[in-house]
Amino acid sequence: MIKKIIKKPLIILGVIICSNTLLAQKKSTEEKIDSLLSLMTLEEKIGQMVQYSASWDVTGPANDSYNQNKLDNLKNGLVGSMLNVTGVKNTREAQRLNMENSRLKIPLLFAYDVIHGYKTIFPVPLGESASWDLEIMELTARVAARESAASGIGWTFSPMIDVSRDARWGRIMEGSGEDPYLTSLIGVAKIKGYQGDDLSHPTSIAACAKHFAGYGFAESGKDYNTVNIGIHELNNSILPPFKAASEAGVATFMNSFNELDGIPATANSYLQRDLLKGEWNFQGLMVSDWGSIAELINHGYAKDKFQAGELALKAGSDMDMEGAIYENSLKELVQNKVIDIKLVDDAVKRILRVKFQLGLFDDPYKYCDEELEKNELYSSENQEVALDAAKKSIVLLKNDKQILPISGDVKSIAVIGPLADDKDSPLGNWRGQAVPNSAVSVLEGIKNHAPKSVKIRYAKGADLSIGERSFLKPMTINQTDTSGFEKAINLAEKSDLVILVVGEDAYQSGEARSQTDIGFAGVQNELIEAIYKANPNVVMVLMNGRPMDLTWSDQHIPAILETWLLGSQHGNAVGEVLFGKYNPSGKLTASFPRNVGQLPLYYNYKQTGRGNEIPDVTYASYRDSKRDALYPFGFGLSYTEFEYGKIKLSQEKFSKGESIQISIDVKNTGKVKGEEVVQMYLQDLFGSVTRPIKELKGFEKITLNPGETKTVTFKIDEKTIEFFTANQKWEAEKGEFKIYIGTNSRDLQNTSCFYQ
Repeated sequence: MIKKIIKKPLIILGVIICSNTLLAQKKSTEEKIDSLLSLMTLEEKIGQMVQYSASWDVTGPANDSYNQNKLDNLKNGLVGSMLNVTGVKNTREAQRLNMENSRLKIPLLFAYDVIHGYKTIFPVPLGESASWDLEIMELTARVAARESAASGIGWTFSPMIDVSRDARWGRIMEGSGEDPYLTSLIGVAKIKGYQGDDLSHPTSIAACAKHFAGYGFAESGKDYNTVNIGIHELNNSILPPFKAASEAGVATFMNSFNELDGIPATANSYLQRDLLKGEWNFQGLMVSDWGSIAELINHGYAKDKFQAGELALKAGSDMDMEGAIYENSLKELVQNKVIDIKLVDDAVKRILRVKFQLGLFDDPYKYCDEELEKNELYSSENQEVALDAAKKSIVLLKNDKQILPISGDVKSIAVIGPLADDKDSPLGNWRGQAVPNSAVSVLEGIKNHAPKSVKIRYAKGADLSIGERSFLKPMTINQTDTSGFEKAINLAEKSDLVILVVGEDAYQSGEARSQTDIGFAGVQNELIEAIYKANPNVVMVLMNGRPMDLTWSDQHIPAILETWLLGSQHGNAVGEVLFGKYNPSGKLTASFPRNVGQLPLYYNYKQTGRGNEIPDVTYASYRDSKRDALYPFGFGLSYTEFEYGKIKLSQEKFSKGESIQISIDVKNTGKVKGEEVVQMYLQDLFGSVTRPIKELKGFEKITLNPGETKTVTFKIDEKTIEFFTANQKWEAEKGEFKIYIGTNSRDLQNTSCFYQ
């Protein structure tokens, strides 16, 4: 079933298209763009640079003067793109209003935040990244693209490839964790999934690399906050995923809300003009984040809308998302010669280029197939993919005495917790067009997969929140009501095993969901301790969108299963893992701290002059806590055991143009089949600027039967050891390097090699 979805479209070619023909086609498109541009008025050009959000029902009349103005602009060809218009009926009507009334009939491009699924919902990105499975991540993006295209959408604001090291930041759930190398690979996989091999294919949509740049490094983890880092940190830690996205042919970029070293990213010429469109030769379009051009005024960087428009366009922002700046300032700025018309033309060319690549000029209604919409959304095939992705994203954090998988000796199970029967939270934040309460709950999944002989009983224990919850409405946490404790405690006492489902509601993580406390909200701590006291035979099923403080639970609860917010098939995935139908293989992509005071926390930190923890001597650490993570980057257990052999090198030294082959044998010494992510890290011992203690440079996910051994091989060459040096360019420096291989970023063996 899965293979059927990932087959490439069958294209029958009558002739072999030579490279010269392809170049001619490309030139033809550019000629078409230039020709169209020459016909456009200044107002029509500026219109292409405007993106509206649908704030009225596009199939009916505008409901006030504000929306009437939007509708008039739409009809007059003064809008280039719309977001939040979904469904074939709505997108077709909006496109009709544009195509039948505008002078030049330039098609609209419809965009939407398809972050981890459209109707079928997959694990939140941080959770899915824990699969370390690039194929499944490309596949979920492909399915999301198919569903989006079937519903009229041609552009998604994904993937978010912001590296983040701070669990307080709510949007950590929307990215791939703390490592630039892994984030780069995941970003490319997602772009391939969304865009396919041909952007003009009816089920391909344009991807968007966001947020450019530094958004995930917001001070104190507070959303939209200041970022203040040096040029080397920017280039070595933040920019690599964006460079990889550009090289992978991503159609669009989105700039970020934050300032970077005193300059808001939306008006940052170094990022957009010099680097992205200059050095990287990016030919796609740069869209602002929601209202970020107007927010230049709030930053204190622009005095009014005219200066905001000037600064943003000169810096390289091509399209204004719901900022109302370009449409109200650019005409006057051009007429007064404050802005050169060439800058407007460049932006419009980029926007038109994406529309041509998508095939919208050939068929403005290409995303308006009612039959595809009917058959594609939430299909059984898509649910199968959702289940596969969900299972692979689960991380086993602790399993004392092999309490998991659940033994056949267990005859009664108490399912307890505020999230156990929650069918909505598994959908997570940024849930596309998911139907509320449509996910499989953990309780349902347990009942679906438990042997019929096992008695399953449920008690909620406590509510996590009170009242309505939504993307825009802040949650009200239950801080006092423990009236459900007694029933839950009695049930725990009478059962062989307790499955305790706790963590975060869907809307505790995500945009504008930064927190100073990353522990269990409300009365959950009290409930956890009370249930453990009643019956210590507890499996904690953790649902969340960020790393949490699990120190007490790690010290007391015998088994902890990190299940994130897994999407439509959440409960079935958890049920399969609990009962041993699937052996968990996930590995963390963000370090779990011992307490919030450790944040920001990341494995690839730099050593200081006093880096070692020496008793009774000052050192770079804490007096009240260990300095390392509770669960480090790359960590995850299995129901089997893996034994690593010794690292073998093809040679110890290499020079420019040469490479070293590194191999290691990995054996499954347990009794069940399992998957292992073999990880290779590298440490540059001496550099022209200080280097991290280690950096991920390779990994391979392998499957081993009991007793089976496989040899995993990695390669190190000049490209592997390159970094942004003191010369402020990417290059390799000669010297000694340590090679680390193991099951996570902490438990490693090492050897050395030399580049000369």
